[in-house]
Amino acid sequence: MLSVFSSPGHYVQGREATEQLGAEMARLGIGGPVTIVAGRSAQRLLAQVWERSLTDAKIAYSVHLSNGECTRAEIARITAGVQENGSTVVLGAGGGKVLDSARVVADDLGLPMISCPTTASSDAPCSALSVIYTDAGEVETSQLLRRNPALVLVDTSVIVQAPARLLASGMGDALATWFEARTCSAAQVRNLRGGASTRSATALAELCYNTLLADGAQALAAVREHAITPALERIVEANTLLSGLGFESSGLAAAHAVHNGLTAAPQTHAYLHGEKVAFGVVTQLVLEGAPAAEINTVVDFCTEIGLPTTLAGVGLADVDEATLSAIATRATAPTESIHNEPFTVDAAMTIDALRAADALGRTR
Repeated sequence: MLSVFSSPGHYVQGREATEQLGAEMARLGIGGPVTIVAGRSAQRLLAQVWERSLTDAKIAYSVHLSNGECTRAEIARITAGVQENGSTVVLGAGGGKVLDSARVVADDLGLPMISCPTTASSDAPCSALSVIYTDAGEVETSQLLRRNPALVLVDTSVIVQAPARLLASGMGDALATWFEARTCSAAQVRNLRGGASTRSATALAELCYNTLLADGAQALAAVREHAITPALERIVEANTLLSGLGFESSGLAAAHAVHNGLTAAPQTHAYLHGEKVAFGVVTQLVLEGAPAAEINTVVDFCTEIGLPTTLAGVGLADVDEATLSAIATRATAPTESIHNEPFTVDAAMTIDALRAADALGRTR
């Protein structure tokens, strides 16, 4: 099996980075017209900056306002807009679902994609993977795309204006990267690009975890004050770049499968992706029989930054057996990443791990 490492073509991060959007596109030889698929907050915060930066670079553009979801219907709506505008580039600006939908459209049409996240709430911006949801809010599928974004531009001046909960959620998503990467490496399974993990990918995944422990609490305190600090910059990089490279080029395991399982329960739909992934990390560690000290470190970190470590924390207080069974059945579906664990996992084992993880979270 060949080793495969996947990454975006170019990554730019920093204060007021959007001011350089047109210049970066020109430097990379990416012209227009561009369709900007934008969430409402992205349009509100960045409309004037887009006009300055893209006009200066002589790049024509139009804005397509997203509904904030990544569903088949929204993908079709964006596709029609891109084709009508005659655009040759798709730019996603907003949260993870906005970027996911823009990425699918670009891939379907064979166009380059630019990723401009307005939050650091997930590792979606750098990847060639989009999670598509049903209209009811359940995960329908994870669609692998042919290529990563040509450019990822992360403006920390915008990131700090988002609610602190979103940064914490990004840390929950990033928290899974190292634990899933080491599991996939040990099991010698294929990563999301169909190859073996490289040492570089594993090292980046571990650096991601160490950065979270070192800077997470300080970065969260900074974003609550809308302050850009070195700790915040490091956490934004961890949530976005390190986690994005680490998960895609190493692989996923139980933590993200548990997230997908949790979406089968409507009570969890109000909770963010990274919040559900964080509980999935605790569940994975229990499932794997990880040392108590390691589990305690993870639970304590989650507690410190406000991530859920119990079923109640994701809307499932007093959960009944039928709901747990539905979650476990979805988490252990044949195509799920839980089967990257180096042992056979079934629904009964998953229910036990969910219950035990919940008990540990309540105890800590």
